[in-house]
Amino acid sequence: MLRLAVATQQETFERIRDPLADRGIEVVAVQASERTLSLADPALPSVDAGLVFPSRLMEGGAVAAALDVPWVNDREAILTSRNKAGALAALAAADLPVPETTLVSNPVDDDAVTAAAETLQAHAGTDSLVVKPNSTTRGVGVARVEDPDSLLGVTDYLDLVHDFRATGDRSYLLQEYLPDARDYRAMIVDGEYAGAVERRLPAAETEAGKWKHNVHRGAVAEGVSLPPAARELAERAADVLGIDYLGVDLLETEDRLVVNETNARPTVDDATKYEPGFYDRLAALIRKTAE
Repeated sequence: MLRLAVATQQETFERIRDPLADRGIEVVAVQASERTLSLADPALPSVDAGLVFPSRLMEGGAVAAALDVPWVNDREAILTSRNKAGALAALAAADLPVPETTLVSNPVDDDAVTAAAETLQAHAGTDSLVVKPNSTTRGVGVARVEDPDSLLGVTDYLDLVHDFRATGDRSYLLQEYLPDARDYRAMIVDGEYAGAVERRLPAAETEAGKWKHNVHRGAVAEGVSLPPAARELAERAADVLGIDYLGVDLLETEDRLVVNETNARPTVDDATKYEPGFYDRLAALIRKTAE
């Protein structure tokens, strides 16, 4: 039986363990962080491949070197997807639709930030903007603003974080806000669409003024069958970024369908929310990677 290193012990680990075991792949837990690790004698399990590089890249580098196996989504794939600005720039250069976005690289003075926001608002035809750190996940640090004082209040906090000398990423994004957009996460496995979920907030959350559709922030993910155009867009995004196994976040309004973000460490949802061959495709990709 092929042994697969998985560095997350959260939902994905539990959900993939039995379906992959049914396909001759043993899922093996590998703790990459919040531990001590002897580099001379790391005492890690013997495995044949890994599924998505550990999220904490420094510790992941040590663990990956000790395991010395190929990964479905290696360190470069994680970095490519995590860099929101880089991913959006690559997609836009390939003529894929993305939200109007401006990258801000600190330190930048308030006048420059305000001018960039005003230009973006005018070009996108909206007063509402989203401010998001360039490399966080799960909606962490994302805020919506509609006036200069609110914008600079948010960026003041980002400036404080970026002023810390050990902060590696000192950039953030200003992005148009698409009101009432439907939010989808399409799963791509080995370059092909393998299913999708729509992320919705419960009515009570929306009425309370919440707007983020991250599942880790209270949204509910429901399985959906995307139309051909959305499937093709998600597949093209994965192809442009060169990532075989990818979650592609799509936003759809009445007249637009855009790639909002991508995630090379996507949470795997219940199998009933994906296409029937989801685990067959994933198992085949793992075996191909291990060869």
